[in-house]
Amino acid sequence: MIENPRPREIAAIDIGSNSFHMVVARVIGQSLQIISRHKQRVQLASGLDEQHNLDQSAIQRGLNCLAMFAERLQGFEPENVRIAATYTLRQAQNAHVFLKRAEGIIPYPIEIIPGTEEARLIYLGVAHTQPENGRKLVIDIGGGSTELVIGENFDTHLLYSKHMGCVSYNQHFFAKGKINAKNMAAATLAAQQKMESIANQYRKKSWQYAVGSSGTIKAIREVLIGMGFSDGIITAKRLNQLTDKILSYKNADEMDLTGLSEDRKPVFAAGVAILNAVFCSLKIEDMTFSDGALREGLLYEMEDRFRHSDIRTRTASAMATQYNVDMAQAERVKDTAEYLYSQIEPQPGLTKSELSTLLGWGALLHEAGLSISYPGFHRHSAYLLRFSTMPGFNLEQQTVLATLVRFQRKALKLDEMPELSIYKRKHLYPLIRTLRLAVALNGQRSEESLPAIAVEANKENWRLALPEGWEESNKLLAADLRQEQEYWAKAGWQLTIDT
Repeated sequence: MIENPRPREIAAIDIGSNSFHMVVARVIGQSLQIISRHKQRVQLASGLDEQHNLDQSAIQRGLNCLAMFAERLQGFEPENVRIAATYTLRQAQNAHVFLKRAEGIIPYPIEIIPGTEEARLIYLGVAHTQPENGRKLVIDIGGGSTELVIGENFDTHLLYSKHMGCVSYNQHFFAKGKINAKNMAAATLAAQQKMESIANQYRKKSWQYAVGSSGTIKAIREVLIGMGFSDGIITAKRLNQLTDKILSYKNADEMDLTGLSEDRKPVFAAGVAILNAVFCSLKIEDMTFSDGALREGLLYEMEDRFRHSDIRTRTASAMATQYNVDMAQAERVKDTAEYLYSQIEPQPGLTKSELSTLLGWGALLHEAGLSISYPGFHRHSAYLLRFSTMPGFNLEQQTVLATLVRFQRKALKLDEMPELSIYKRKHLYPLIRTLRLAVALNGQRSEESLPAIAVEANKENWRLALPEGWEESNKLLAADLRQEQEYWAKAGWQLTIDT
């Protein structure tokens, strides 16, 4: 009797500003079966000082939580776990300290994701867990930021992340838990000001359903049910009634609201103020709640069988179009880079496979900066890749792409390389060398295919084998390669060319 294989289990962790969440699911056919959820209130954002450094106490709370999650994940392969960090680690100047210490606690990479990527993944989580078809407005109020997305089916049309969250607003407007009408009005007005620049754009786009996700909106829904609104629908009128009820207390500790947990009390008034402002700015009539959010989005994107084409490929192609990249040349450089890299990493593991993919995207977009100007275009390309909104890419991946194209040509000022946490410099150096060779070999922008070229790599000493006599009939290329040898030598690398 043949036993059925054990279903694949996958896990996602959301390192939020207020709470850390972990969800574990089993892949059953074409669906996901959630088998466990874990939540720990960490209040990471409360540990940010005025210089945007996380204090040691907040770092330790976060590490303690990850240690608990790591116990549940024992035996999970790296490809079955995704960990995403949001607003607070995006803001923290010393995020690298947290990430370095976390390496010894949980053996999976932590991705710090941009706000727009957080918004996209939140929408994906909601879209997979909501039955309604049609255009949706999704609002997610976290500890440090609020994400606002309009989308349809599994595609997003409009997304923003605003720097307003229940932990940061609580610190600023409700210090020491003090509640009064003046504080509530100031918090609401501040959130409305944040919404001012995008409100008209959202109202014009319109939607059929407004959906809230995550802890703040869930808590508001639970309290409204406790107030007698058993359908759990959030409306502007009900929010006003809830606000009046909150203002009947002088301090957050005194709040006695059915459905409100003790750990949510300190930040509840701030969350209500933000949601009030969003309702008012976008003229929302009513809102339902979805259990799906960022972590569910991570899960669904991890499992290839869920309508998942790699969104990063679509993003790279869209950017190439946006910046008028010469696609024929970009494809030539990409093909050459991937061919050379396959020779130095003939049996790539998971990390090498990911790096090979990043190399391909870097090659595809290496000339994006030409849309700004030719002089220093490699630096322009790096800037565009580092600071553009790139759905599907986390901050580290964008940094890797920016680094590759920054060092594609000219002097190798390696002391200007940024700090990385998921990848190491030793991972990037072979990619940089490979891309430089691919760019140089295609410098003539010829439509003729390159001959077979072999490359051997021994750490920083590389050997390039060109066909006999080919260099003689390609003298401009030969000059470019000699120049490349000089650049390598000044960086402490060696490039030997056999002809």
